[in-house]
Amino acid sequence: MQLATLDWVLIISFFVIFLIIGILVSKRSGKNTREFFLSGQNMPWWLLGISMVATTFSADTPNLVTDIVRQNGISGNWVWWAFLLTGMLTVFVYAKLWRRSKVLTDLEFYELRYSGKEAAFLRGFRALYLGVFFNVMIMASVCLAAIKIGGILFDLEPWQSVVYASIITVAYSSIGGLRGVIFTDFLQFIVAMVGSVWAAYYIITMPEIGGLEGLLQHENVSDKLNFLPDFNDSKSLLTLLIIPIAVQWWSVWYPGAEPGGGGYIAQRMLSAKDEKNAIGATLLFNIAHYALRPWPWILIALASLVLYPQLSDISAQFPKATIGHDLGYSAMLTHLPKGLLGLVVASLIAAFMSTISTHLNWGSSYIALDFYKRFMKPKASEKELVSVGRVSTLLLMVLAALLALQFESALDTFNILLQIGAGTGLIFILRWFWWRVNAYSEITGMIVSFVIALVFEFTELGLEDHEKLVMGVIITTIAWVLATLLTRPTQTEHLTKFYNSITPYGMGWNGFKKKASQDGVALSESKDRFTIDLASMLLGVVFVYTALFGMGYLIYGNALGAIILLSIAALSGWLIFRFWKQA
Repeated sequence: MQLATLDWVLIISFFVIFLIIGILVSKRSGKNTREFFLSGQNMPWWLLGISMVATTFSADTPNLVTDIVRQNGISGNWVWWAFLLTGMLTVFVYAKLWRRSKVLTDLEFYELRYSGKEAAFLRGFRALYLGVFFNVMIMASVCLAAIKIGGILFDLEPWQSVVYASIITVAYSSIGGLRGVIFTDFLQFIVAMVGSVWAAYYIITMPEIGGLEGLLQHENVSDKLNFLPDFNDSKSLLTLLIIPIAVQWWSVWYPGAEPGGGGYIAQRMLSAKDEKNAIGATLLFNIAHYALRPWPWILIALASLVLYPQLSDISAQFPKATIGHDLGYSAMLTHLPKGLLGLVVASLIAAFMSTISTHLNWGSSYIALDFYKRFMKPKASEKELVSVGRVSTLLLMVLAALLALQFESALDTFNILLQIGAGTGLIFILRWFWWRVNAYSEITGMIVSFVIALVFEFTELGLEDHEKLVMGVIITTIAWVLATLLTRPTQTEHLTKFYNSITPYGMGWNGFKKKASQDGVALSESKDRFTIDLASMLLGVVFVYTALFGMGYLIYGNALGAIILLSIAALSGWLIFRFWKQA
């Protein structure tokens, strides 16, 4: 693919702008760890919300959605749409709890919630497990998208795509800290949205596609349009809808959709000015992530079935590329005209950079604060910790780039990550609501889920992905619940301090309250109302799903269906606002 001068000007301009932003904020970001990893904890909700969306708008996401749509139709997206449930639970329940914790990283929470050497071990081990191993896995999957896009659009070798895409990202991430990441995320999100919407419009109006009506009526597309899987096909119904909605959302730890909040989502909430800004940020994120963004990708994925209905069609057109259904998105971009191609390529680069930069800063915060400072050099100066964070940024990128060269499919990588986290999600939900959850609960869940994932990955058991996921959830859940009941609870004095600072609510604390009362220990009363929070969460789910499918009906030309669903969305939004004011 030959890019015109205009295309290159656009691409290079964005690189320069991102680097300048990193340089401009570098002095302030380098003051201390609170500035470098939490941007001074003074960020407004709208900027944090857009930053969260930009992070999840990674270069591999359009590829993943294309992979899903080409193989399973639009209804296949329930595999990630189901995570809206945990997203809304985070908005109305966990965002304020995280903000009250006043920790610098979500791993610091472990020694706030649990006691003893086991809590310290958990924090240190998770710092390396999540900050290095899991984080590198995630970044490698994002780098895989860069490899596939670079192979088709620029005819680059895999290693060239990774190196070229990473240099600027590492530069502004390491010097600008989280503040630089958040500011560049804002620009990157705008560019990415404009690029994807414009690209979808141009591709749909191509003569080969025949406009929106021609696309939706095409024989390769017409059976892919349902929002729900075929209820007469029990296997599709089970794997595409029932398991994601009934099991996956609460049981699986996945970055950006962690049950109970966590990872870089927690990092953004901890960076907010206050509780209200933390809630507003996560609400904006979930609305934009699930309702606003998917349709341009879906339309391009459907269009790819018209021009490249089989994998062999893609292979014939791009013989050097690593072939997979996820390549359909990049293949369609080659049909864009000069200028627009440059903008879309810049948007994909922006999407790549926003995701990688967040994961680099997030991972380096674990290494610097939760491992280096906590276990290696407790008296390390703030400047030294910032330097450790910057060096960690570079090392994490190198590891991710090397691992990316071993991956082949976006969907396969997604399934591997789901399996590794299967069964641990319920721990992260209940540790705020059940006083008996302790450090051994999390250690057991983490070890068992990882071992099961390895067994399923390297042993031929004849099981399908959804069967592995459910079995992993069941085995891991039984294991950590038994570990919880068979080990001693967190020390009462420690739990009292946690309870009084967070004031969690729920019947799961009744046993602890009774014990504290018998011991004459005073506890703060929670002012939160669980009923209103739960109702707001459910209304948030209704709001986003009706908005998502209402826009889908608009695209399909179903005016009545669109009016009904969008009206429900408007009513749900109004009720959320009313509840929020009462809380």
